[in-house]
Amino acid sequence: MTATMFTEPEERVALRESVKRLASKYGRAYVEQQAREGGKVTELWQEFGRNGFLGVNIPEEFGGGGGGMSDLAAVLEEASAAGAPLLMMVVSPAICGSIITRCGTEEQKKRWLPTIADGSLLMAFGITEADAGSNSHQITTTATRDGDQWVLTGQKTFISGVDEAQSVLIVARTEDAKTGKLKPALFVVPTDAEGFTRQLIPMSWQAPEKQFTLFLDDVRLPHDALVGDEDGGLWQLFAGLNPERIMGAALSCGMARYALERAVEYAKTRSVWKDQPIGAHQGIAHPLAKVKIELEQARLLWQKAAALYDAGDDFTAGEYANMAKYAGGEVACNATDAAVHTHGGNGLTVEYGLANMLVAARLGRIAPVSREMILNFVAMHSLGLPKSY
Repeated sequence: MTATMFTEPEERVALRESVKRLASKYGRAYVEQQAREGGKVTELWQEFGRNGFLGVNIPEEFGGGGGGMSDLAAVLEEASAAGAPLLMMVVSPAICGSIITRCGTEEQKKRWLPTIADGSLLMAFGITEADAGSNSHQITTTATRDGDQWVLTGQKTFISGVDEAQSVLIVARTEDAKTGKLKPALFVVPTDAEGFTRQLIPMSWQAPEKQFTLFLDDVRLPHDALVGDEDGGLWQLFAGLNPERIMGAALSCGMARYALERAVEYAKTRSVWKDQPIGAHQGIAHPLAKVKIELEQARLLWQKAAALYDAGDDFTAGEYANMAKYAGGEVACNATDAAVHTHGGNGLTVEYGLANMLVAARLGRIAPVSREMILNFVAMHSLGLPKSY
């Protein structure tokens, strides 16, 4: 964002236009067909990679565009607004790419960042555990030293895209830190490693990206699989979690834009009473206008969060990333609901491609991090209220 106006720089505007053109070649029909038929959006992902869109946040010396989270989130928002959201952008270049960029050794950056940037390596991210939920301090996946190797044992759940990934960045705790506050240690685990298995979680909404439970049974890794310092603390983890929340907000805003555009288009052309389009009636117009206001609020929040992250202000970026993620999840739900209602019965048909989005949008209120935990964070850190949990 510029210092004097709430506008994006020309380079990012041009980036948005390029992404919009490419994503529109595929669109919602392509994504939904792949989801229904059990396919993947590999073709779209690879084309995004060839055009440099997946690595805009990766430093130039490691094959990326040299931009920041503001640029990557703009890419995801535009793809989502074109009906072709790429969930794994939240994971591979945003979370994993950011952590490796900020915490990895020079060798690790050379090894993983160029292929993350061009999309030829897809790295998943594993933090969530069934018995921990939103309380990451309860993580029990453990890393134990054995000579010059690490041995990982534990389970993860609701991990996205593992069937498409070549590796997973796993959040564990070292054996001597099994109690007390979490001191996360992060390990790159190849998906073909011995002792690493996955189980599909059937989900109610259709999406090309699948969810998995992971099992790590004495998975042996070389010493350099550890990214960052085993005693580096939570900042290493939030080097990826703040981008995750910014990107989640951008995806939700893009989804809301898509739903709102479909609703407005329908409201302008659908006539029922006296040859007047239904959009002339306040019962239709006002909910859509309300969504537009909420959408612009949410977009400003994620743009500010991304600008703060790119400027290196991690704590304030975390504050706004949480608020942006909350606002994005809310407007995505409100926009898809209003769009379906505007379409009436047509909104629930496969033809109009909105019904499946109702459930997909709801995910933004749950993950990454529930809206209730965001309210806890804002109450405690932004307002100075006593901690409630």
